[in-house]
Amino acid sequence: MKAAVFAYERPGDLAAALALVGQTDRVGKIIAGGQSLGPMLNLRLVEPDLMIDISSLDELKQASRIGDDLVLGACVTHSDIEDGRIPDVTQGAMARVAAGIAYRAVRNRGTIGGSLSHADPAADWVSALSALGATVSLRSRSSARQLPVEQFIVGALESCLRPGEMVEAVRIPAMTPSARFGFFKACRKTGEFAHAIGAVLIDPELATARAVVGALDAAPVVLTGADAASLFGGRVTSDFEHHFDSWIADAILVKAGVSHGAARHIHVTALRRAIHDAAACR
Repeated sequence: MKAAVFAYERPGDLAAALALVGQTDRVGKIIAGGQSLGPMLNLRLVEPDLMIDISSLDELKQASRIGDDLVLGACVTHSDIEDGRIPDVTQGAMARVAAGIAYRAVRNRGTIGGSLSHADPAADWVSALSALGATVSLRSRSSARQLPVEQFIVGALESCLRPGEMVEAVRIPAMTPSARFGFFKACRKTGEFAHAIGAVLIDPELATARAVVGALDAAPVVLTGADAASLFGGRVTSDFEHHFDSWIADAILVKAGVSHGAARHIHVTALRRAIHDAAACR
């Protein structure tokens, strides 16, 4: 099957793109890398009146340090991150995540903003950026706002983008020298969609942790503060890996609505392996 007929616009700058996105007389869809949207068009899961191609907008391809944070334009590709063409504030964590996304051809075209906008629960960035404490910058013709990634993703294939709004950038805070990031995804084979994802950011010196269980049939489960510490007996210490409580993790997933025991086991295992990955980053 092929895509239904649609109009196509390739705006020359961000202002023109926002004007097209803000139109109310036609149903518009933004395309950049098209690695998720392309197949959906061909299967006619989406049938927009207008496709707005933002892949040539230099404003959305920028990567810069602002204070201790890294700000990535929405059209920065996975391979840009994998190959180190952008500054790194995560001790190589983002490059490791990027390198594990699908296949090289996908990474060459797929964008970080497109991945978040698509809001696929199995997408690597949805879980990894939630663990890193990233925020997403949203723009329309009349307003701008920022949201933590875990608030931006509200369900499976569902974000809180408003009509006329688009993802402009992603802001990632720098990891402290003592912080450790861990990431693990369960796939049947390389390149396939994940069946479970675990992602953690743990700082034993500050006794803090963020833990994410992703690739659910809903938004990821994001644990911070005391909730994250409960996974380690209530306190994050230097030997956090040995204090991980799988029963607590299982109970959290039950509360989140994951009713199937085998599914919970896979997700808890993915989280355990992410914690092991973090512990190995010494």
